[in-house]
Amino acid sequence: MTVYLLDSEIRFPDPSEAEPGGLLAVGGDLSPERLISAYENGIFPWYSEGDPILWFSPDPRMVFLPGNFRFSKTLLKTVSSGEFSVRADTDFAAVVENCAQVQRKGQSGTWITEEMKEAYGKLHELGYAHSFETYREGKLVGGLYGVSLGGAFFGESMFHLETDASKVALFHLARKCWEFEFDFIDSQIPTDHMRTLGGREISREEFMLALESSLQKKTLRGAWQI
Repeated sequence: MTVYLLDSEIRFPDPSEAEPGGLLAVGGDLSPERLISAYENGIFPWYSEGDPILWFSPDPRMVFLPGNFRFSKTLLKTVSSGEFSVRADTDFAAVVENCAQVQRKGQSGTWITEEMKEAYGKLHELGYAHSFETYREGKLVGGLYGVSLGGAFFGESMFHLETDASKVALFHLARKCWEFEFDFIDSQIPTDHMRTLGGREISREEFMLALESSLQKKTLRGAWQI
């Protein structure tokens, strides 16, 4: 397999040429135009501080259908109890910062670099990136963010400072995507945790066909509301 070196031209190689681990290309930049092009081609950036920008297209891919999440009865009770309040697109920067700072099991650092924060902040300003924020008594305690194109939502990261706070945000994302008649939510890399919530592994080829169809829909730019 070949890992491609990107230059100033906004163009990506065919995702099917990615290495077994999903690595497809290196270099380029994180301009809004390049990021949008990447997502339209089933590709996303994933790298650590000090490394060059790495672009991935994994196979298999993990996706959710908006109506097929498996939320526990306990979580649904928490959602209906009102102990958390949830908003969308009211503090995108804080959600990204918390996703970068929160300690994760088995990880010693973060892939959400300062460059990534700035890049996705620009996508948010342009109406492509969105956040769902969970609050308790006015304090941000959980949330998630991602990118919306056509009938697809590409999940990037989530965090929680209290039990179930990120899952509550995920519940509201799923409900919003159901309301918008989205085709799928992309969870990118398959994980056991996401499987327990109803995530489904599909091949890259199947993902690209679904993405091609979803991109025929109009992208709902601008701030979302709950």
